[in-house]
Amino acid sequence: MFLRSVKSRNGQQEYLRLVESFREGDKVKQRIVAHLGRKDLLAPHLEALIRLLAEPEGNPRWVAVEDISAPRASTWGPVLVARHLFEKLSLGAILDAGRAPRRHGQPLSERIFPLLANRLSRPGSEHALAQWLEDFHVCTAQGSRWMPVWKQSGRVKVGFDQLKLWYQSLDDLLAEKERIEKAVYLELRDLFSLHPDLVFYDITSTYFEGAGPAELGQFGYSRDGKPRNRQIVIGVVMMDGWPVAHHVFAGNRLDQTTVLEVVKDLNQRFALNRVVFVGDRGMMTVGNVEQLRQSQQGYLLGLQRRNRKDTFDYIQQAERRTDWQQCPVGIAAREKSVVPQTRVVEVAGKQAGVRVFVVHSQEREVYERSMRELTMQRARKELEALKAQVEKGQLKGADKIGAAAATRLRRHHGQRYFAWELRRGKFHFFDHPTNLAREMALEGKYVIQTEERNLSPLQAVAAYKQLNEVEHGFSHLKSLLELRPVYHHTDERVQAHVFVTALALLLDRALEKTLRAAGSHLSTPFAWQALDTVRSVEVDLGQQRSKSCVTRGNKHASEVLRLLGITQLDPPSPPENQKCLM
Repeated sequence: MFLRSVKSRNGQQEYLRLVESFREGDKVKQRIVAHLGRKDLLAPHLEALIRLLAEPEGNPRWVAVEDISAPRASTWGPVLVARHLFEKLSLGAILDAGRAPRRHGQPLSERIFPLLANRLSRPGSEHALAQWLEDFHVCTAQGSRWMPVWKQSGRVKVGFDQLKLWYQSLDDLLAEKERIEKAVYLELRDLFSLHPDLVFYDITSTYFEGAGPAELGQFGYSRDGKPRNRQIVIGVVMMDGWPVAHHVFAGNRLDQTTVLEVVKDLNQRFALNRVVFVGDRGMMTVGNVEQLRQSQQGYLLGLQRRNRKDTFDYIQQAERRTDWQQCPVGIAAREKSVVPQTRVVEVAGKQAGVRVFVVHSQEREVYERSMRELTMQRARKELEALKAQVEKGQLKGADKIGAAAATRLRRHHGQRYFAWELRRGKFHFFDHPTNLAREMALEGKYVIQTEERNLSPLQAVAAYKQLNEVEHGFSHLKSLLELRPVYHHTDERVQAHVFVTALALLLDRALEKTLRAAGSHLSTPFAWQALDTVRSVEVDLGQQRSKSCVTRGNKHASEVLRLLGITQLDPPSPPENQKCLM
């Protein structure tokens, strides 16, 4: 049965007929079933007519607009990308290769994945996971969706069984830490041809609002300006910008005491017979350098500028040299209107076999000069106030005036820039005759020391600059991934919490490296946020029918998906017998 269009004799009107084909003997004939009328009058009602003619009664495929609704929409983009990176780095297979038991019918990988995706999208405590599962479409690789479980009480609180599952998963993960980190390193080495000859290591810390864990939570040097809070110290090892291992130390552990322990772990666990250990100032003591020599390990370290006399000697020696080399300009520096330059020159070391490179960075010089001028301004204001006190007779006695001057100079490192004296009972301050000139000479300069014979000055500077990758990783640990607040109160749970954050950082670096390689200007924090616009929407079609669809997101989300090569946006279809978990 089909429609046939027939024009009138004068050709001014067009009519529609419903025609049926039928067989009569060996011949196929047609007959008119109905004259439907003028085409121009039927056109507005054509869709309704087709539905009436084509649909079996009681099972229509067409739905009236007023019957359609979207009762649920969940954020899907960050979970989709996290799963893609999770599988690209083979984290699922790595996590499940150990002896961790299945819990609630799920292997370790499927229980840890929600924790990683949560860190990357809306980090919070395990208690906050239920609300996150309410808002995000989080599913296993087979499509079974994790659903929140709430307590049946007056307060909105996560159910105990689900909370227990996350804690058990943390315990299972920590038990496999050494094996997992080694397997991740081997996978990265094979996928991206890692060069394990240069190992970058740095330290950060994070504090607790409360008492913290019993042994790890200690008072120590706080990089967060919270000396009254207990803290832990975290050391991160990176190769080619990839975090391959991390260590959690007690909060009172000194940076330099962790170096040899980390090197020993790398040698034993990763079978690295010899590495060049790259560390920042304060990380490497004379004792550490000597022990690295004895264990046949290499090193590349930055020397402290103020606490070592020979550092200033090296800088003075470099100022007399004329054979400085220009270092290649980085991508970020090239984008500036005035491109800052970096130069390096090699000077003679104080010991046989020791090589010393003095580096002068224009960008660093501008920053350090501005900070010195600001500090001098604050210190000068303090000293002028002290001078006024003495002139008014509010402060008398050389010992009291001297103590007040020392206190005020300490507030802003003023002793680096100013000196003072009492003449006939009057307080005078002036530019320090030696310290100020020394500080100005240090601005923009840093000194690198090594004993590697095959490193050129330019290669040494490039390698040392890669420590910024570690610092960049720390900023993600503390901001994007929100390592704090740490809610756990046992050493093991705190260590597991840090491990989850480190694995999430691994996924974040995978995204960042993809964006960089493609020349994208998107940062990973911006990219994760843009992916929130990719939503999984459940559409109710009425008559107990529904359909799921995925929004395409904004242009930035589309860019991220395109660069990652993700074309299939729909969540996997779950098995009929296990559509939801928990």
